[in-house]
Amino acid sequence: MKKLMQGMMLAVATLAVCAGAAQAKQLVFCSEASPAHFDPGPTTGGNDFDASSRTIYNRLVEFKHGGTDVEPGLAESWDVSEDGLTYTFHLRPGVKFHTTSYFTPTRDFNADDVIFSFERQWKEDNAYYNYLEGISWDYFQGMDMPKFLKSIEKVDDLTVKMTLNEPNAPMIANLGMDFASIMSKEYADQLDAAGTKELLASQPVGTGPFQFVDYQTDAVIRYAAFPDYWKGKVAIDDLIFAITTDPAVRVQKLKAGECDIMDYPNPADIADLQADTNLTVAEQEGLNIGYLSYNTTIAPMDNVAVRKALNMAINKPAIIDAVYQGAGQVAVNLIPPTMWSYDKDIVDDAYDPAAAKAALEAAGVKDLTIDLWAMPVSRPYNPNAARVAELIQADWAAVGVKANIVTYEWTEYRELGKAKDRPGAFQIGWTGDNGDPDNFFATLFSCSAIGVSNYSSWCNDDFEKLIQDAKKTSDQAERTKLYEQAQVVFKEQAPALTLAHSKVFMPMNKRVSGFTMDPLGIHRFDNVDVTE
Repeated sequence: MKKLMQGMMLAVATLAVCAGAAQAKQLVFCSEASPAHFDPGPTTGGNDFDASSRTIYNRLVEFKHGGTDVEPGLAESWDVSEDGLTYTFHLRPGVKFHTTSYFTPTRDFNADDVIFSFERQWKEDNAYYNYLEGISWDYFQGMDMPKFLKSIEKVDDLTVKMTLNEPNAPMIANLGMDFASIMSKEYADQLDAAGTKELLASQPVGTGPFQFVDYQTDAVIRYAAFPDYWKGKVAIDDLIFAITTDPAVRVQKLKAGECDIMDYPNPADIADLQADTNLTVAEQEGLNIGYLSYNTTIAPMDNVAVRKALNMAINKPAIIDAVYQGAGQVAVNLIPPTMWSYDKDIVDDAYDPAAAKAALEAAGVKDLTIDLWAMPVSRPYNPNAARVAELIQADWAAVGVKANIVTYEWTEYRELGKAKDRPGAFQIGWTGDNGDPDNFFATLFSCSAIGVSNYSSWCNDDFEKLIQDAKKTSDQAERTKLYEQAQVVFKEQAPALTLAHSKVFMPMNKRVSGFTMDPLGIHRFDNVDVTE
């Protein structure tokens, strides 16, 4: 009888578990690439951030859904001194870190975590400064944070004071970016003591809306809703990233119901997706730029006349028509026309093969062969880099320039592209992180970004002074004047071919609700729900 009762109780318990599992809400996101790892500090790819900083972590300040305005995050509020040099952050009490199979926190989030999260990227004597092989803090370095930061101090457990060497107008917006995600110092110390620091990147712990569950390399990432999230548990119980590099396959999976939402469809598939009555296709003008960086330190592309000639040989409107198919526009400037300070008076390099050929001859360039790099993945700013490369290859061949198309796996591609001695022309692009022009000009083409995100290895004194002066004032009208002048210098010197600004599409099953497209290219699921 006792065994019978135990069996009945077990059956009831099993039914209860099954019923709970049936009611659990699951969202499957068909993502476009595997993350390098789950530490957002040293990574730069949107796919890396989707998998880490916007699921697992929080920052002192956060961007509001669907815009570039900041709101309180792990800091409830902050004060800025009149001289713009001191920022005092008042931290949110009671914020919990994730409890996982590999870490159980003994305290709430506090000032120690904030200081650790920045000093590990800044101080060479920090145990985590070189904790991964080949690590580089691309955003922290490329945005000149070591230059601007004087100190970060703990006032008390819930107060942090950040002091700058000089004013930096975009600082608060910068702190909403992915590199500024806050890590658990207690967890980092535990790993350090165990001699397993590298696990910080593969077994992450944060304060964000989702907890990391597991990762099957190049296939699936699983997350679970964090029940003690400081904003309250999110509607989705289980979040799955189904890594699917081919955009055509992502479309097939979406239409078959194997995923609920996908990113970066081929432009040729948009009309069919829009016609599917089971789907919704959200769209938005992207805050982005697709471009081709010339290595300006290697002859003959150290000659501005050669770079301008190569630009003139490229038929950008034809590329937009063939590749973007109505979902993009020719990029004249580095920043998109939707961003403040955009200079509408800049004149683009005209498509003129005859003039291009003559300019190359005048520069003494003959039998030029160029490595033309093509991204292996679709990006919001470039849906098909391989096809773009083929079209540029044909255009350059018409003026006597031979292009050898090269590509690598996405993470390796970006790492190789950073090399100062990397030859050729490098296809890459950018989606703005914070809505400030500095995030394009300084992050991509400042002198300090060489070897990081300045794939042209271009350091121009005039351009550098303009963009650095623009950081020192909070007067937007004055900043606009400086950025307009910077755009003139950029166009004259042509360290890169500005190719396209694209429209971004997000197809999803109609059972998905609440998803907000973001101009910053962020895929966030903390406000998403699904109906069965």
